[in-house]
Amino acid sequence: MFNFSGKGKNYFKGEIEPHEVLLDKLAKRQEERWGISERKLEVPILRPLQVIFYFSIMFIFILFLRTFQLQVVEGKYLSSQAQANRYVFHKIQAQRGVIYDRHFQQLVYNQEIFNLVCEKNKLPKEEFEREKVLALVAQILKKNKEELQKKIEEGGETFLVAENLDHKSLIILETKIKELPGFEILRSLRRNYFEGEYFSHLLGYLGKIDKEELEKEPEMYSTLDYVGKAGIEKSFEKILRKTPGKTRIERDALGNVISQEVISFPKTGKSLVLWLDASLQKKIYELLQKRLQEIGSKKAAAVALNPQNGGVVALLSIPSYNNNIFSSGDIEQISGLLRDKNEPLFNRAIAGEYVMGSLIKPLIALAALEEKIIDPLKKINCLGQIVIPNPWEPTLPTIKKDWKTHGWTDLKKAIAESCNVYFYTVGGGLGEQVGLGVRKIKHYLELFGWGQPTGIDLFGEATGLIPDPEWKASYFKDPQDKIWRDGDTYNLSIGQGFILASPLQIATVFSAIANGGILYQPQLIQQVVDTSTNPIKIIEEIKPKIIRENFIDSQNLRIVREGMRQAVTGENSPSATAKLLDDLPVSAGAKTGTAEVWKEKKKMYHTWVTVFAPYENPEIVLTLVIEDVREREIEHQLTVLPVAKEILDWYFRKTE
Repeated sequence: MFNFSGKGKNYFKGEIEPHEVLLDKLAKRQEERWGISERKLEVPILRPLQVIFYFSIMFIFILFLRTFQLQVVEGKYLSSQAQANRYVFHKIQAQRGVIYDRHFQQLVYNQEIFNLVCEKNKLPKEEFEREKVLALVAQILKKNKEELQKKIEEGGETFLVAENLDHKSLIILETKIKELPGFEILRSLRRNYFEGEYFSHLLGYLGKIDKEELEKEPEMYSTLDYVGKAGIEKSFEKILRKTPGKTRIERDALGNVISQEVISFPKTGKSLVLWLDASLQKKIYELLQKRLQEIGSKKAAAVALNPQNGGVVALLSIPSYNNNIFSSGDIEQISGLLRDKNEPLFNRAIAGEYVMGSLIKPLIALAALEEKIIDPLKKINCLGQIVIPNPWEPTLPTIKKDWKTHGWTDLKKAIAESCNVYFYTVGGGLGEQVGLGVRKIKHYLELFGWGQPTGIDLFGEATGLIPDPEWKASYFKDPQDKIWRDGDTYNLSIGQGFILASPLQIATVFSAIANGGILYQPQLIQQVVDTSTNPIKIIEEIKPKIIRENFIDSQNLRIVREGMRQAVTGENSPSATAKLLDDLPVSAGAKTGTAEVWKEKKKMYHTWVTVFAPYENPEIVLTLVIEDVREREIEHQLTVLPVAKEILDWYFRKTE
């Protein structure tokens, strides 16, 4: 029987615990049997619980900190990210404005196409899945997978994989598109040009938007957009371009579409009505091209203006190019254009700078009349040349020859027969006849707009050059070449030497002569219209812009105009240079020109003609130039004149 006294009393006092008795016996038995000390079995019960407790407290604290970071510190950002993942915004394509000629003949149109676009951040992250998707896309498009992968690596975050998908590829892609994460089919519009080669330098073309253009107006454009890169397409980009609409697509966590909402509607770009006569432009192009083939030349330019308002009726440059090449994105063909030594992309009509030869003579005549240095009826005897004394070497005078002997010549006959001796004399002076000199010549040429851009609404216009002593001193390096000599003034008087002008500048000058003294700024656009309404709504009428008027005496203009008329009729001018134009359906005034140039150590010629008609009330000024005509082709300046005759004959007969 257990005794609760003695040891029992010590137990209840906490001296011996019951489990200690058991453990002592067990420990002693284990030690006797296995040699294990009892201390090995004494394991504290509270220590593991404490570790678990502290770990739990730390975990809860870390969880609290992370929650605080996500909810408070990064709450707004993560909320916006969640919204961004929930909503996807797509631009709704709109139509770019189109371009019409003066008779409302449409020159460009927008073709609906489908493109395959890749968004890199939506491609599968796992390499195996990514490779699988790329292989399928390459198979559908019949492209090399490695090339496609390289294109994706080098492209931006969103880029065009394939443009203008063919019907078969489009159908397959539409059925497989859910299996192609990162790829999307987008509806787009491609710019096409009717009969591109006839109008390419005037209309220009579209090209892929670059980084700088996109950064200027990111809301208006995307990385996939095309913008005007040349011609009217570039100059009037802000009028022609569309304003895209926007849709908001709501998705669930799995990417399924819940709803779609139109945020803003697309707006079609405004359209343009030009002063251009498309049928005249085509006729000029065809006749010039034919003439070039006949004489073995390759380059030419033409400008036709309405002298009553400055409207550009025709403007072209040869060789030309098909601007549809840029819309199609054919890299090989584009590279071919860039490599072509004849520079088909160069717009000779506005950017070409030429020596104009005798086309300068009506302006020299006007300057002489304005300065009253010669009476228009005074006659100068042309013996086929002038002899200019040399003050330093009297035995070595300078002799300048004319193209023929004209005999006694007054101002009108000098214009009609293009007499060099007459204009050498009034320009540089000879004997008792006072000359204009370089300063006055330059002054009057500048009054008519030479040596400066006309202000036409196209990029890339040349300024031309009117040389003077300061220019020569700064241009040449050799001290002897820097000196302005009398011979330079004589050359300037007949449009030779250093002077340069573009075909557009020349046409602009003769428009002022034709209309009685108003210098208009050449303009391409007649109206801005909205074609989305029925009937078409005129948004803006473009008014003529006058650069200068009342700067030349009307009586002097009349005399010069009569000289240009005499060049056609041959009245009192047996050697008139433009008699070929005398049987046109209407009366005309004209001036021809032949300028000597040196190409690859060979003497060649730029041949010119400018005509205005009808003479009494002109409605057109036509200026043509053919470059690099070989000497054997020059026959009394008939190289380009027959082309002008055919053009104007056709033009006035079709309008009868």
